[in-house]
Formats: sequence, structure tokens, C-alpha cells
Amino acid sequence: MSIKTRKYFGTDGIRGKVGDYPITPEFVLKLGWAVGRVLANGNNKVLIGKDTRISGYMFESALEAGLSAAGVDIYLLGPMPTPAIAYLTCELKAQAGIVISASHNPYFDNGIKFFSHAGTKLPHAMECAIEAQLEHPLVTVESAKLGKAHRVEEARSRYVNFCKSSFPKESNLNAFKIVLDCANGAGYQIAPQVFSELGAHLTVLGVEPDGLNINRDCGSTHLERLQQTVLSEKADLGIAVDGDGDRVLMVDHCGEIVDGDELLFLLAQYGVEKGVLQGGIVGTAMSNLGLELAVGKLGLAFIRAPVGDRYVNEHLQATGWQLGGESSGHIISNDLIKTGDGVIIALQVLAAIQARKKTLHDAKKGMEKIPQKLINIPVEEPLLVIECSTVKKAIVAAEKTLLNRGRVLLRASGTESVVRVMVEGKDAQHVKNIAETLAKIVAAANVHLGIRSPIKQRTI
Repeated sequence: MSIKTRKYFGTDGIRGKVGDYPITPEFVLKLGWAVGRVLANGNNKVLIGKDTRISGYMFESALEAGLSAAGVDIYLLGPMPTPAIAYLTCELKAQAGIVISASHNPYFDNGIKFFSHAGTKLPHAMECAIEAQLEHPLVTVESAKLGKAHRVEEARSRYVNFCKSSFPKESNLNAFKIVLDCANGAGYQIAPQVFSELGAHLTVLGVEPDGLNINRDCGSTHLERLQQTVLSEKADLGIAVDGDGDRVLMVDHCGEIVDGDELLFLLAQYGVEKGVLQGGIVGTAMSNLGLELAVGKLGLAFIRAPVGDRYVNEHLQATGWQLGGESSGHIISNDLIKTGDGVIIALQVLAAIQARKKTLHDAKKGMEKIPQKLINIPVEEPLLVIECSTVKKAIVAAEKTLLNRGRVLLRASGTESVVRVMVEGKDAQHVKNIAETLAKIVAAANVHLGIRSPIKQRTI
């Protein structure tokens, strides 16, 4: 089974709207069984963690039943950031870790993603093996061999200590006044504990999850409230993670957003200054051209992976480099953890600006961003729309108007039913006009193809 023929897995596990196949209790139960049959061979231990959305309880129970039917012991972590589950899978010597989360998506979506015993995303071959197992009838092991469920009470403290250990031992955060937005998500307990125990003076947002408010007008996808609070509290900076805690974006003391590209540059610059970073940086097709130029000035190579933190990590492994990420705030520092981690990356940024005696606002100035516009167009079949002849012709026409001084990229999201329209160039207004024109053509193509009526655009 090739990557293109995978039936259920996307770029980050299996994701969709709760109640719509395959995000149903019946499917997730059988998925748990299939995972148990494929992943736990020789190691009877799988961890399950989740974010705070209401459907997590239902899918946790379904996975638990399926794994038990396959003869696998289940270790329940409760609400826990995605990177915490990656870390604990290694720390507790489990064969696999399972995350119930739809990351930055709204509460009515959910998903299932997996980590190997090494704390990395599953290789495509393993995902294909799970899909192949799903084609077989579910057969329960004999009663004496059924898996047992355990609750891991010390999971949170283990991960908090791990996060704190990534910060320089001789330093603390006593000098920082920070606004922290936890997106009403998986990090709502852990993130405040880490920063406060390191001495930061905290104002916290997004720490009252009710099962329905995860990512709602908060977190790394909605920074307006964070910006306002940083200004009103006269804070040094703001930190926002997303619903499952693997992304981070920041706001400086002026209320300006510091995105993943800028954070990646800041960390690269500090690594070069310390003499601990060599080789290069891995970005993605969506990374701002300004990042590539700034990294080059540091004497580092820069390569672009396909969008998705799993592909960034694959390129890091192939090159032996340690630092890479996405503008959305998925940043991987391989010397610390093998997946994106919002809390740990935020701590590394704080350590860098503290050591350099600079504000976040001043530290980000070493990179000049090229004007870029990203518009998300919700559609039912993104790949079909992108392959439409009118859309292809529009892309060619748009590229000509940029006169080889910019980029046009349309891609299907791997986590949502949207086409992402990205335009980059020297003139901000020209870039904006091109992006909006392409967005209208994509929406019109969606209607013309008879998929569904146009939906309100979301601009990032």
C-alpha cells in the first residue's frame, strides 16, 4: 500500500468531525484492536493521552476496549500535551503512545495519532500495516490474555520535571512577566506549572476547559486576546500554545506576533553564537523566504520539507541536523525531544533572549520577513479543487505577475478540509491582491464542481 493509497491516515494521524466516519466509536474501537495487533507485538504496553475536548472520553474508552481485545495493557495518562505522550512513551518503555486530539481544530473535530516506542511519528509503512489489519475481522483474545487498564498517576509530574530540565540550570524566569495562553487545551495544567515553578510572574488565559471551548478564540490560532493582555498587563511577552500543546507562537511587549519562522531564526542565531548549531535548518514549503535568507547569513544551509512536522523530522533525521519547524509554531529541537513541543521551545526562546540580554522584540529583528499572505478556503475535496483547470491557469497567471520575485503555493491541508492559498513577494499590497484573487477563484471552482456552496474564508 503506497502513501497515496492510505485510506484513513493523513499527515498527522486520523482526523475528522466527530460522528462522521471514521471518527466514530465503532471505528476507533477497531482501530485500537488493529493497533494492538500491529504495534504491541512483543511489548504488552500502550499509553493513551488526550486533550480536553468532550469526545475524548468516548474515544478513550473505545481505544481501551479495542486494545484490551487485542491483549494489550493500557496505561491512561489523562489530559496531556502531545509531546508529553511522545516523551512518556520512551520514558515508560511502552511500545506505542496514542494521542486523542485534533490539535488546533475546533471541539467538534477529533483525531487519533500515534508515536512509536522511540517517541517519533509512525513511519508510513507502519500506518499501512494498521490499515491492512483493519480489513480483518476483530477477534478477541481469550479472556485470560485480555489487556488490563492502568492509570499513570505520576505522568504530569514526570513531564513537568522534563520540561524544566530543558532550561539552563543556573537560570530562572524571575525577571519575566509573562502572559500564557493554554488554549483551554491539553496543557492547561502543565504549562502554568512549568513556568511558575521556574519563577515567571504569570497571567494565565485559556485554562478553564469545558470540553467545548478548546481553541475557541484563544491559543496559537487566535492571538488577539493574548496581544491585548500583554499590552494591558505591560508584560514582557506572551506565549500561546495550541490545543494539544505541540505548537507555540509568541507576542512581544509591543503586542506584535512572533511566528514560528521568527522563533526558529532566533533559536538558530543563538545556537550559532554558542557554537552548538552546525549544518542547517529544516523549514517547509510555507516557510517565509525571509527565514531562508536570514539562515543563510548565519552560515547555515536551509532546506524545505513538505508541510507537516513529521516531514520536518524526517529531514532532520536524514541530514543529522537538530533544528527545524513550521511558521505555524511546530518547532523541533532534536537534541531535546523528537517532536514539536510548545512549552520546551518557549523555554529555549526565553533562555536565548535572557542570555543575549535582549527583548523578544529586539531579538527577532535579525530576520526580515518577506510580505506573505495566507488564506484558507474551506472546501469538501481540496485536491480536486486544486487540480481544476481554472485554478491551475490562475496559478500560472499569478506567478507571471510576480516577475520571479515571489512565490505562489496552493496546497490541500493535511488536517482540515481546506485549500491553503499562500502568496509571497516584495510588495505587500500586490501579494494581498493576488492571494485574494486566487482565493475567490478557488471558492468559485468549489461551487462549479458542485461540491458544496462557498464557505466563509478564514485568513491567517
